Amino acid sequence: MHGHVEAVTAAPAGRERPPLAAAQEAEPQSRPGVADPLGWQDGNTGHDTRSEISLAREIRAHGQVAGLEPAQIAAEIHGRCGPVAGTTWIRAHRLALGISLADVAAQVRAWYFSEGRAVPRFSETLLSAYESGQKRPGPEYLHYLCAVYRADPPDLGYPDPCFCGRGHREGRMAADARSSLPRPAAVRTQAGPGAGRPGPGPRGARAAGLRLAGGEPREPGGASLAVTFDTDPEDDDDVLRRTLLRLIADAGAAVDGQFFGAVDRIRRRMDDALVGGTVSAIMLDEWEEATVSYGRQYMTGPPLRLLCDVLLDFGDVRRMCEQRQLLEFKERLCRLAGRLAGLAGMIMINVGDQRLARSFFRTARTAADETGDRHLRAWVAVREALVPLYYGDPVEASALARAGAGLAGRNPCVAGVMAPVLEARSMARVAARRDDKGRQVASRATSMLNQAHEALGRLPSAERCDTAFGYTERQLLFHEGDTRVMLGDHRGAEKAFTWSLELYAPDEILDRSLVALGLARCRLEADEPEEALRLSRDTVLGVPRAHRSEIMVRMARSLGESVACRHGDAPALREYREALISG
Repeated sequence: MHGHVEAVTAAPAGRERPPLAAAQEAEPQSRPGVADPLGWQDGNTGHDTRSEISLAREIRAHGQVAGLEPAQIAAEIHGRCGPVAGTTWIRAHRLALGISLADVAAQVRAWYFSEGRAVPRFSETLLSAYESGQKRPGPEYLHYLCAVYRADPPDLGYPDPCFCGRGHREGRMAADARSSLPRPAAVRTQAGPGAGRPGPGPRGARAAGLRLAGGEPREPGGASLAVTFDTDPEDDDDVLRRTLLRLIADAGAAVDGQFFGAVDRIRRRMDDALVGGTVSAIMLDEWEEATVSYGRQYMTGPPLRLLCDVLLDFGDVRRMCEQRQLLEFKERLCRLAGRLAGLAGMIMINVGDQRLARSFFRTARTAADETGDRHLRAWVAVREALVPLYYGDPVEASALARAGAGLAGRNPCVAGVMAPVLEARSMARVAARRDDKGRQVASRATSMLNQAHEALGRLPSAERCDTAFGYTERQLLFHEGDTRVMLGDHRGAEKAFTWSLELYAPDEILDRSLVALGLARCRLEADEPEEALRLSRDTVLGVPRAHRSEIMVRMARSLGESVACRHGDAPALREYREALISG
């Protein structure tokens, strides 16, 4: 594997390094006090894939105007994007042609078909793994990729010759033909020595402090160029696939702004498709089964991994919604869209992005309205109430819960159980803020919880076993404990939390962790701050990094703030904060 990475990142044999790549290698990629003109490091630890795609698109356009061959354009893309974005040679060749992953996969399959061979299941995900360096193509797939790109294996970053023994290039590139492409106007240096000539690669652009993406690039005269590009749906899917591959390789890998930008654009396209679809019944059955499976994984899977899977299917459903469909199929697609968007909103709550969570719930409402299914609309409403509940507006949470109850009506459904629980939790939070934990508030909250227990018994058994699209006894006990601890009844809360913890399976990491943090809160209410801090710290640090969501960290921080308010900045509290930061 180590040798493979070297083969991908090294220049192909027999080819000289593009002049700009040499300039980039000669200079450190990040220096204090020096601007980053291309926006690669714009607050992110990883590279910005959208900036890579935009820059490649501009290089390709200038190269085509200059009459250069795709191989020359690919060399320029690799030379400029490789050092900062990790662009491999095989990816540079695709970007030089301006085609999507799906286009390449279709062409590989077409080559098989043209030769009378069985067409393989060559997928965009597999090609994305090649481009990211996670996998290396076998001799057969490499042969057909060379045919698609009209390049030899060394051109794509693999040193060995093709097993067919023939060359795939349309023509050999002469050494003197590899002159640098004309620099786009957006990355020229500002006025000064050499003004009016193309900037000397990224070094000159970096010194000028210009930006190609995410900022305001300017000409020497100061006029804004406003270089922006639309992102294709395939580009966003590519972002998700690459993120998924990174998470498979490193479960604790961080994500950056371009990932959440792709997430939001996927949701927006679904909005457009719903407002604006043909699909088979078998395909719909498979999507519905996959959606149910995602619901089962909600408690057990790493949230970002699950989000990638959900949104890739969400994108497929969106593409079907854009086409005309039979009325029955259209309704099923909208139902799928509503459930997938709602699940994405729930995951966004856990990872700490309340804006995207609200946006996904709006999309879910739009889809649910198209179905006319009151129970689905009610489920979306009560799930959306969790956003303000966890992020500071319990009054709004209570209003959304009541709206969900109204949509649910009298028939047994999930929202009919969740709505009174959410009202009780919201009421307890309002009372805690006002320091009003009197008998009247406790009595009303208890009445709502009893109402929820009765409604839970009337739910169908399938819904009582589903933690995402249904509601379970263990969730109700967890939420009852949360209500009681907010009202100061730490004994009643501890009883509910302990009972709940016994019902959760060991692999249901999300809620088990939140329940344990609730028990830590009980220890604080029992005037045992050091025990509360110990339990909270052990809970958060005991969760695998891939599962350690923002909502857990927020609860742990909130506990620390409560300890500080009641007991001051004790040594145990300072150690607790340092442990959370280092963890």
